[in-house]
Amino acid sequence: MKLISWNVNGIRACVQKGFLDFFHESDADIFCIQETKMQEGQLMLDLPGYFQYWNYAVKKGYSGTAVFTRKEPLSVSYGIGIEEHDQEGRVITCEFDDFYFVTVYTPNSQNELARLDYRMKWEDDFRTYLKKLEEKRPVIVTGDMNVAHQEIDLKNPKTNRKNAGFTDEERQKFTELLDAGFIDTFRYFYPDREGIYSWWSYRFSARAKNAGWRIDYFCVSQCLKDRLEDAKILTNVMGSDHCPVELDLK
Repeated sequence: MKLISWNVNGIRACVQKGFLDFFHESDADIFCIQETKMQEGQLMLDLPGYFQYWNYAVKKGYSGTAVFTRKEPLSVSYGIGIEEHDQEGRVITCEFDDFYFVTVYTPNSQNELARLDYRMKWEDDFRTYLKKLEEKRPVIVTGDMNVAHQEIDLKNPKTNRKNAGFTDEERQKFTELLDAGFIDTFRYFYPDREGIYSWWSYRFSARAKNAGWRIDYFCVSQCLKDRLEDAKILTNVMGSDHCPVELDLK
């Protein structure tokens, strides 16, 4: 079973840069995207054989997520049931027979950490939401989580220590997610691998220099450990400032 997640940084722009070619080539069972930056009706994607689910932000041209799945879910929900968090189209949950599939676009703490306090509240509420789902069945959560967890997860840890995405506070919240019983699947397979990133700034030729960050993840409930086959970061796929990430399950 192949699962793919990609922050497309605007799906309308990404479609102009080969999104559909990659989508069809990848032949995934479930494919999800973050940062769609669109409202309902602005784009129709023709994806034969897939059910489509979209969550749009109230604010135009901002945030947003989507899930495309071959198998129809038992249920689909949008957001996490907390109004404060559910205005930006950041979460879609699909219930299947043997797991919940959750795509998330975690709020960015922003310049000068303007949104760090909000981010901290989001992290706690989102983790609680995942653990509640887990009472019923295992959880696969994926997306742009907007944090590089360890120094190995970004090119320049020293100079980014107090920047959004690499603050002690954000990294600690990711640790708390793992401590709550989730596995960072890429690190499960490749605990020491360096220089593999999923996002590069558009500035300073960062991608050409591979000065990146690993901020896109597949995390799974501990009880799915035996089903894990591989986790990949598809660094060669262009079309966004992020590249897709993949999880293969038995």
